[in-house]
Amino acid sequence: MDQIDVRTQQLEGPSRQLGVSRPPLTVEDLPEPEEVFKVSRLGARQLFMYALGPSLIALGISIGSGEWLLGPQAVGQYGFVGVGWIILVSAVLQTFYNVEISRYVMATGEAPVVGWGRVPPGYLLWAPFGVFIIIFAFIAGGWAASAGQGVYALVHGSIAPSGAEEPRLWAIALLVLVFLMTLFAKRISRSLELANWVMVGAILIGLLAIDLFIVPFDLWWEGIRGFFTPAAPPAGITATQLGALAGFTALASGLNWYVMGHYRDKGYGMGYRTGFISGLRGESSGLRDSGVTFGDDAANAGRWRRWYRLLLADQWGIFFIGAMLGMLLPTILMARAVELSGKKPTTANVPTFVASALDAEYGRGLFYAALIIGVLILFSTQLGIFEAMVRVTTDASHANSPRLRRLLDGDPRKFYYPFMLVLLVAISIILHLALPVNLVQWSANMSNLGALIFPFLLIYLNRQLPKVARPRPWHTVLLLANVLFFGFFFINFISDFFGDPLVTF
Repeated sequence: MDQIDVRTQQLEGPSRQLGVSRPPLTVEDLPEPEEVFKVSRLGARQLFMYALGPSLIALGISIGSGEWLLGPQAVGQYGFVGVGWIILVSAVLQTFYNVEISRYVMATGEAPVVGWGRVPPGYLLWAPFGVFIIIFAFIAGGWAASAGQGVYALVHGSIAPSGAEEPRLWAIALLVLVFLMTLFAKRISRSLELANWVMVGAILIGLLAIDLFIVPFDLWWEGIRGFFTPAAPPAGITATQLGALAGFTALASGLNWYVMGHYRDKGYGMGYRTGFISGLRGESSGLRDSGVTFGDDAANAGRWRRWYRLLLADQWGIFFIGAMLGMLLPTILMARAVELSGKKPTTANVPTFVASALDAEYGRGLFYAALIIGVLILFSTQLGIFEAMVRVTTDASHANSPRLRRLLDGDPRKFYYPFMLVLLVAISIILHLALPVNLVQWSANMSNLGALIFPFLLIYLNRQLPKVARPRPWHTVLLLANVLFFGFFFINFISDFFGDPLVTF
């Protein structure tokens, strides 16, 4: 990346330096939510139609690898008690973490991967590292391979044989579908929101209907009770399995920041002043390469509190509740499938285990219903992860390389779409290399590595925001709790990978 000389930046109007190595933030007023969403009044109807939504993209990813693969597999093999409380703690900590990441995005209009470049020693370390860890964690493609298995079963009416090539070809076809969805969008984030409104709604309604039909009350109660019962993990489960479950419950633990940049594109807070990545059908928004913040005055403080309340509603009202339902409904369905079949899911068959069990007991109707839900779950994950890898790389490259911006004529789409094609080819090769759930477990534990690093960067940045936007001390305590909880699982994963795990049960 080209060297950025902050001393030669010509800024119009007041500015405020935040951190090191990147240009100062221009100071402008926060917009009112009504100005951003183009409504005269932000009531309940307008709230759901226009204001809420970025958390749905995160939720579409969330109700995926953890909720459909790792959680059901763990519960199917070991039961609810001793597993459920890890799910709850993970979801609570991650939602707090999401709010803190989004606090920075709203206060500066910068995507997190751009903000990391303001942390000492500067962007030459943190921007490439942020891109690398996201690509490294998710390029394995387990989420894509699992979706391909579901599509194969839908097409053929049977489970794919071990090692079959066709499921991988379906996974690649779904990657192409993601590319086309972004290609023909006017505003990419808005298109992802609308797609996830449909998919997440269909997933939760479909799961609820099937669970009400076939899952007895005692299993519902066991699932709910498991969330709130502190107990030692069950005998036989490994801390590596629990780490994968914790890492991909809710979203991606320490790497959740890779999705929170959608608050900028939605126009939350100062994101309205910095622009967004548009699709080819939309006009280029003039995405700024550096952020904008606001002054410490009463008018801006009042507007900030309004934006912060919207953020809390989006994260706790949609993301957290949706993530908990997204874990409860599939896991109790898996527990019922285990009862019906007399078998337990394995790493190889967990993507289609429930559908097979329902087929044997209830016939083809529920078999196909479960498969459709599974494909929607895994495709919504595929959509969010694939696009986010491209988005993070585009944001980092566009913000930190003046030479690239000149080459692109200031239009990040000229980087976004070619890089997406390159990534599509790379994932298509890599997903041939291992079982889907093994790939997902790898990604989840890489997510836990992020929890050892990025909360500290976030603490540094958020302490320098305008006074009204700065976090309270207990927010910092919760960020450190993320470090301890998810960091333990990553250290155990490394210990297990090279020898013996730190803990066995």
